Amino acid sequence: MVRAIMHGCNGKMGQVITGLIREDDGIEIVAGIDAYTGLANDYPVFESIDLCDVEADVVIDFSNASATDRLLDVCVEKKIPVVLCTTGLSQEQLEKVEAAAAHTAILKSANMSMGINLLMKLLQDATKVLAGAGFDIELVERHHNQKVDAPSGTALALADSINEAAGHAYTYVYDRSQVRQKRGEKEIGISAVRGGTIVGDHEVIFAGPDEVIEFKHTAYSKAVFGKGAVEAAKFLAGKPAGRYDMSDVIQF
Repeated sequence: MVRAIMHGCNGKMGQVITGLIREDDGIEIVAGIDAYTGLANDYPVFESIDLCDVEADVVIDFSNASATDRLLDVCVEKKIPVVLCTTGLSQEQLEKVEAAAAHTAILKSANMSMGINLLMKLLQDATKVLAGAGFDIELVERHHNQKVDAPSGTALALADSINEAAGHAYTYVYDRSQVRQKRGEKEIGISAVRGGTIVGDHEVIFAGPDEVIEFKHTAYSKAVFGKGAVEAAKFLAGKPAGRYDMSDVIQF
């Protein structure tokens, strides 16, 4: 049984993961960390990682960037693997993640959904076949009306996967309204839609001569990200120091 600490246990994702792990026989939450301790959980909750004296095999982090530095320090000190799901990290923090990976196992991915990570692999395979055959590539992402960043990090990760498979030959175009010219051959158009309560919808279009191939992923709830984090935690427990991502979890 994998013993996990839920860092950010009383946030939305922390509670989603708590529910998922409650139904999983392969992992249990032995402690939670959250500045807000007003929720009732079936495990002890500490206000900070420094106060937690419960031994664990892995930390699942869905908190906020301000808590990341101290979390990394403690995980390095205690050699605890960490699934790092918090977004919005600064460049300095990203460098600290890489440095910490020399001392403990760290898994960080742009999107924790297993479906999105499978999609990245499929897109790379498609790009190797279609890019050289004259297919144009466009990406449309849709999210709820409260999302402040555009395009989404996941959209950029999908585009990066395509570009990697194409030898980084493409540039990204986010807005064509100010330029009156034909579409370039080596560009990926990325469009963002914001509205309603859309959890996350990503569509990649390969448009070629007389045919179109589309790849699409739709997230109907945040549970898809939580499920990926749980699977990542079970994978990471016991792993040696190093930098991991979801492609290591999903065996292609």
